Amino acid sequence: MSAPSTQGGAGDSPADWPTYHHDNARTGIAAGFGTVTRLTPAWRATLDGAVYGQPLVVGDMLLAATEHDTVYGLDPATGKVRWKSHLGTPVPRRDLPCGNINPLGITSTMAYDPATRLVFALAETTGGRHTLYGIDIRSGAVKLRREAEPPKGDRIAHQQRSALTVLDGRVYVSYGGLAGDCAQYIGSVVAVPTSGNGALISYAVPTTREAGMWTPGGASVYKGRLYYAVGNGESTDGAYDGSDSVIALSTDLKLVDRFAPSRWAQDNAADLDLGSMSPAVVGTHVFIAGKRGTGYVLDANHLGGIGGQRSEADACRGFGGASVDGDVVYVPCIDGTRAIRVDATGAQHILWHSASRAPGPAVVGGGIWAVDYDAGILFVHDPATGDVRARISIGKAPHFASPTLSAGHAFVGTLSGVTAVTAR
Repeated sequence: MSAPSTQGGAGDSPADWPTYHHDNARTGIAAGFGTVTRLTPAWRATLDGAVYGQPLVVGDMLLAATEHDTVYGLDPATGKVRWKSHLGTPVPRRDLPCGNINPLGITSTMAYDPATRLVFALAETTGGRHTLYGIDIRSGAVKLRREAEPPKGDRIAHQQRSALTVLDGRVYVSYGGLAGDCAQYIGSVVAVPTSGNGALISYAVPTTREAGMWTPGGASVYKGRLYYAVGNGESTDGAYDGSDSVIALSTDLKLVDRFAPSRWAQDNAADLDLGSMSPAVVGTHVFIAGKRGTGYVLDANHLGGIGGQRSEADACRGFGGASVDGDVVYVPCIDGTRAIRVDATGAQHILWHSASRAPGPAVVGGGIWAVDYDAGILFVHDPATGDVRARISIGKAPHFASPTLSAGHAFVGTLSGVTAVTAR
């Protein structure tokens, strides 16, 4: 077995894609891709439900999880099912207080741990139960099963959409609410030992309700800290409740730093919070752009508290996970990807806005890849200009779908399974 990594989220090969956007920093950068100008169909695999999470690649195995609570091991060359592990019965929409996924099973991106050789998945099952599973990637056998319920609120009001993070011998699971912001949920993070043994630890936002951590990219890791975006909370007056923020948590889930906009109360009242986009680490800075459309640059080592940003500027409404290459962040804007350079002072410079208007999170490999999930089209953009170099139909995808890149192929979760595309 490989020794645990300090940063975690690393596979055994440069072609591996073991966690959301490749690594725990969520750079979204794939190795081994030349300039991509042509896309051709490779295969489509019809599975037993929608694939909301990003597929993973570890060695010669493609891993995908469905809303039917099934994890699949697929041949990445053909899409053939090598094994499948059905973990439970998902929750039908009629049994939820609100929401827009039917049924609700495995929604987040899984994470692979090279130390245990397990892939971890969080499944929601009948009654709103939240259980973490560790699955052997060669056989599909379940090797670990632990309850991982949110520490506060009504469990059935919580949805686990954010990508899992493996770091320093723990799996980190963050919770938000259902579409509609109904019932009693409180944003939180739960950490489970990758060994399956030992106590769980948790952090909950100090609010009376809401403040979900739901964005699909989950945490971004920098210097051993987990940076999360927090959504709108219930407070809309002078009593700050920890919501509408970027927070830094230690590996033992202690709050060590935080940023919130000066207008957090107005953001909360109008549902214009930061919680829709994962923080992007750009050098020693953190970039965030939430629902209001303001881009904030923070000092990664001192987030600044309320109103403590290094810079703010009009950017876009960000939804999902960004990718970062050097000092450029590719922002998942609802009206199409933007490339924004963050200079050494923390100032923001918009380089381009993609012509495709694809709202999916972007990844980097021979070009900038993004998904127009409603139209079912995968685009590749020129990284210098944002112009479209190539496009291909993939089938309708879940909101905020993001492609996985490995060995000259792109793999995208769709509402019916996984589509594979060859890049040339």
